[in-house]
Amino acid sequence: MAMGMPYGLQAMLKEGHKHFSGVEEAVMKNIEACKALAQMTKTSLGPNGMNKMVINHLEKLFVTSDASTIVTEMDVYHPAAKLLVMAAKAQAGEVGDATNLVLTLAGELLGNAEVLLRDGLHTSEIAEGYQRASDKALSVLESLVLPGTDTLDVKDKAAVALRLRGAISSKQLGYEDLLALKQLGYEDLLAPLIAEACIDVVPSNPHNFNVDNVRIVKIMGGALPDSQVVKGMVLKRDAEGSVKCVENAKVVVYAQGVDTSGPETKGTVLIKSAEELEGYSRSEEEKLEQYVKAIADSGAKVIVSGGAIGEMAMHFIEKYGLLALRIPSKFDMRRFCRATGAVAIVKLQAPQPDELGFAKQIEVREVGGANCVVLQQDASLGSVATLVLRGSTEGFLDDVERAVDDGINAYKALCRDARCVPAGGASEIEMARQVADFGKKQTGLDQYAIARFAEALEVVPRTIAENSGLQASEVLARLYAAHAQGQVNAGVCIESGAPKDLAAEGIMDVYAAKWWAVRLATDAVVTVLKVDQIIMAKQAGGPKPRAGDGDDD
Repeated sequence: MAMGMPYGLQAMLKEGHKHFSGVEEAVMKNIEACKALAQMTKTSLGPNGMNKMVINHLEKLFVTSDASTIVTEMDVYHPAAKLLVMAAKAQAGEVGDATNLVLTLAGELLGNAEVLLRDGLHTSEIAEGYQRASDKALSVLESLVLPGTDTLDVKDKAAVALRLRGAISSKQLGYEDLLALKQLGYEDLLAPLIAEACIDVVPSNPHNFNVDNVRIVKIMGGALPDSQVVKGMVLKRDAEGSVKCVENAKVVVYAQGVDTSGPETKGTVLIKSAEELEGYSRSEEEKLEQYVKAIADSGAKVIVSGGAIGEMAMHFIEKYGLLALRIPSKFDMRRFCRATGAVAIVKLQAPQPDELGFAKQIEVREVGGANCVVLQQDASLGSVATLVLRGSTEGFLDDVERAVDDGINAYKALCRDARCVPAGGASEIEMARQVADFGKKQTGLDQYAIARFAEALEVVPRTIAENSGLQASEVLARLYAAHAQGQVNAGVCIESGAPKDLAAEGIMDVYAAKWWAVRLATDAVVTVLKVDQIIMAKQAGGPKPRAGDGDDD
């Protein structure tokens, strides 16, 4: 080998690479990054969780306690921390709730793994112990299912609203709103609204419930109790013409603008006199009038355009007494077609009977000082419902929207698995108690990892207590004592700190959300622990500047 020739990893990777290996350099660095991420979201857990102020790469401000929003907008760069973010996103996609539990539990598990590594355990022994403890915890969780919750009539509004309260009560209001409603959360107000909206669009097979069929429209002004559910769609824009209301109307939808179409190829029209110019203009007008007349003759009373509506076209639409709507968003256009049963036509032409939709009523209403188009349908027609949220500030409405989104996703989970478990940290304490007992019966080195897993599960009641200003160690001791006496449903009462059966008050957690959270947190932690080398190739860049000539800037 020539003198000065690089060897080993230096010879394999390009100049500027980074390489970390071993427990101290790789595993510990990954654990530190993941712990830092979990520490950020941990203080947002529970109904008294703190808000985070996040400014994303577009300089948009978010003030929220929703963990999913926080980690998404933070744009996490560290590869190990990204694994936790991906686990949280998987939880949001699977259940839509308990993303904070995934991050908090994973951070606590990694913190405990760090202690075990310093005590001399190998990462594979810790990973194996965590997997066994996770399996035991999930079997314990199944035994904690509240009796009578395994079945649910997904079209019973009162029963559904009761099950949704747990997902909504973990979010909080501003102080003024709390005083107005005289309650800690707004679950009593929002749960019936979310239940009504979801029941309006649930298909005959509840397993096929689509979250996208429940839309949310935020209109500033008024207060949260002014919110309402509309069976159909609400568009935050006015109708284009003077016709503002139609009933039992056929609807035609055009994906592009309603206007005179230009030629497909470039050309020149030579006009020699004023008569020819007038004739050319008249032919354009006559052609456009034919189109609008054909639409009116088809029985359609509503014309919807995905683009601009020309002035001349608007004149003829007014002449034939049609209601004109413009929906520039292709997503809203799809939902409108789904709600009315119309087919979006890509070319301005007379519609066929099977391309027309039907709307029971379309009218323009003033909501909060702004004109909105409201499409209302019968229960048998359409498959879209809209929740109109009212509030005083944009930030407050954004937070309510996230709570509603959690509630809708919880309904989707309940359609697949209706089981519920005790809330307020009751499930976690019981799992911790039984996993700790399970660990004491083991003889291998993984017993230490199992004991640490049980200890990590205590993070939920401890954090709920800390965020509520209570003495965490005292609350945990009371909970353990209550569970040892057989009160397996006892959780943290955030007002007094005493053990309390929150299920009796209608606060329950969805079983599927807890199951997936424990599973995904364990998988993410095991993946992080099994990484023993970090190899970073040099980041790609442009060509190096030429040296010496001084020609270039």
